[in-house]
Amino acid sequence: MTLGECLVALVAAAPGPLAETTVFERHVAGAEANAAVGLARLGHSVAYIGRVGNDGFGTAIVRKLRGEGVDVENLVVDDSGPTGLMIHERRALGGAHVLYYRGGSAGSRLGPADVDHAAGLFKGARWLHVTGITPALSPTARAAVERAIGLARDARLTISLDLNLRRKLWSEAEAALVFRDLAAKADVVMGDEDEVRLVTGTQDSGEVLAKALLAVGASTAIVKLGGEGAVAATASEAIRVPALDVPAVVDPVGAGDAFAAGYIAATLDGKPLDEALRAANACGAAAVTVVGDMGGLPDRNEPERLLATTPGADNLR
Repeated sequence: MTLGECLVALVAAAPGPLAETTVFERHVAGAEANAAVGLARLGHSVAYIGRVGNDGFGTAIVRKLRGEGVDVENLVVDDSGPTGLMIHERRALGGAHVLYYRGGSAGSRLGPADVDHAAGLFKGARWLHVTGITPALSPTARAAVERAIGLARDARLTISLDLNLRRKLWSEAEAALVFRDLAAKADVVMGDEDEVRLVTGTQDSGEVLAKALLAVGASTAIVKLGGEGAVAATASEAIRVPALDVPAVVDPVGAGDAFAAGYIAATLDGKPLDEALRAANACGAAAVTVVGDMGGLPDRNEPERLLATTPGADNLR
């Protein structure tokens, strides 16, 4: 299960500054929706809780998620706000700008009542995945995440949190307070080094940073290192897994969500931590080779094929 705001992303059809871009491709996006589709493609049943506008973009989102096999019975079509929009520039040199148009969106109106309406799903689920994006959207969206975590705890689900800091949505100071609270309630917490440093208040890196995240309350801490792979720590082990070699990064947006889907799917399949991290890296690598958040999400057999020639994990203790 997951919950959040699903967006339509208008991605520049060719590299160049946004001021000169005239043609865009439409994609469905949103961190939690990306993870949901990724899990569905990897063979797991997934339910999504959210809101979209009663407009063409909202219709496209519902059709896309349903077509990917995601349960959208609790994806509400809301007349009171539009579907959120993201404009994504593409650059051949330097970082690309991303613009959000999600203030007052249907997705930001997500609230605890939406979660309560889906409460029956928690009784049959095994896992709840949340991100640090949804709490930044509105007070009601933050309360929805809190309510979902509470229901998941009562139902004994595994809870994962992908920090996913979005500085355009809130300040680092506010995000840090919320992240620490959520991380203390989650079983698995993942993020890149900057995000994890924000939570832990340290300037450490790698394994030491993962261990610092454990001290916040998580039982499994994962630090994503981009091109260097990933590090994970539990109370009993610490593991570093190298990244896959990607000849050319076409679009990095959505790689972290693919990573999360790969890790969750492998863990639900009973894989040990090192194999779950390797699968996560493979899914993240596949995602960056295609334009759009979801286009590169692999199916069930793809991670194993990608990993066939990749080195294994290094146990750090």
